[in-house]
Amino acid sequence: MQMDNRLPPKKVPGFCSFRYGLSFLVHCCNVIITAQRACLNLTMVVMVNSTDPHGLPNTSTKKLLDNIKNPMYNWSPDIQGIILSSTSYGVIIIQVPVGYFSGIYSTKKMIGFALCLSSVLSLLIPPAAGIGVAWVVVCRAVQGAAQGIVATAQFEIYVKWAPPLERGRLTSMSTSGACGCAVCLLWFVLFYDDPKDHPCISISEKEYITSSLVQQVSSSRQSLPIKAILKSLPVWAISTGSFTFFWSHNIMTLYTPMFINSMLHVNIKENGFLSSLPYLFAWICGNLAGQLSDFFLTRNILSVIAVRKLFTAAGFLLPAIFGVCLPYLSSTFYSIVIFLILAGATGSFCLGGVFINGLDIAPRYFGFIKACSTLTGMIGGLIASTLTGLILKQDPESAWFKTFILMAAINVTGLIFYLIVATAEIQDWAKEKQHTRL
Repeated sequence: MQMDNRLPPKKVPGFCSFRYGLSFLVHCCNVIITAQRACLNLTMVVMVNSTDPHGLPNTSTKKLLDNIKNPMYNWSPDIQGIILSSTSYGVIIIQVPVGYFSGIYSTKKMIGFALCLSSVLSLLIPPAAGIGVAWVVVCRAVQGAAQGIVATAQFEIYVKWAPPLERGRLTSMSTSGACGCAVCLLWFVLFYDDPKDHPCISISEKEYITSSLVQQVSSSRQSLPIKAILKSLPVWAISTGSFTFFWSHNIMTLYTPMFINSMLHVNIKENGFLSSLPYLFAWICGNLAGQLSDFFLTRNILSVIAVRKLFTAAGFLLPAIFGVCLPYLSSTFYSIVIFLILAGATGSFCLGGVFINGLDIAPRYFGFIKACSTLTGMIGGLIASTLTGLILKQDPESAWFKTFILMAAINVTGLIFYLIVATAEIQDWAKEKQHTRL
């Protein structure tokens, strides 16, 4: 696909602009839902009773009081896997409806209310754990549905707010990472569905955004070509890439605290710090991918499809390599930490590749394509997290080796398919139909 490579006028606001401020606001929303999703991954380490049974006669009064204040649960590894993956159930159910309705109804309201619901459900998980495992799974599943709305609907924003040569950096800035309710208020006040409706944006920035998208976004929404989308190989390439990404992503995010606890035997504070490092470096890698991808396109160094394939390859191959190195080359504390960080962080290079490829091939239907690909990805993540829990239960000694080898195989297979099939050309079914009158 040939982009209009003209640089923005000098008077158009750059980094200190509303479109970048909006990207930061979406980033705050993503930080909130990521924190809400990852919180249980870490606390699971100390919530599960893997040593002493409750209520022994020789248990000290202090320990009994501590068990009442901080209850322990007899959850087996496979039950833990189901709990950790339960957010995927909600995400899978909600994806297609969100992808369809995000192009029709207000994205502002959808994301705002979903973020508020996810925040409230985070407060309900501790009492739900006291009632039973089923209630935790239900809470996490509904929370996953709310987070799925936020994660998918936000990409519809960039159809109207992101100039073609800034898509990489704007999307990477926003997605590379009682608080959630506060962000909800900011969201409803500061965000508008269309830059033309924003009362505070400068005229030059408004004209720059709308003029750069005039060939891609029409005011009238055409009927959704579902059959054409389902038959499209480029769409399947994106969906396969999403399946591959979420397979490794879910393993690295959900099971990092458990891996650290089993390999390094550190306390919960050190575990929390070490588990957060991959997120920090993932944010750095994601922003680097966005900046570099737009730099390559702006300077005409690489074509659009070359950029997408380059960053997708980096996002799939590097986690696979570093993941396989974890069981073999991690003989010291620092080597384990370094390989763990690299395996968890380098997947973010996909933000400059497969994650925004849908904007290249069908900007008009990007929301629906993103929902379908995320649905496929969540199925992969659900299988990966559940299967990892079963592997940990049945074969604790070689479980991590099997997990990372399987992850590497999935990554390589998904990458090969993406490299063969992916394209960046706008598809015929995604072009606006011209109606001429004689």
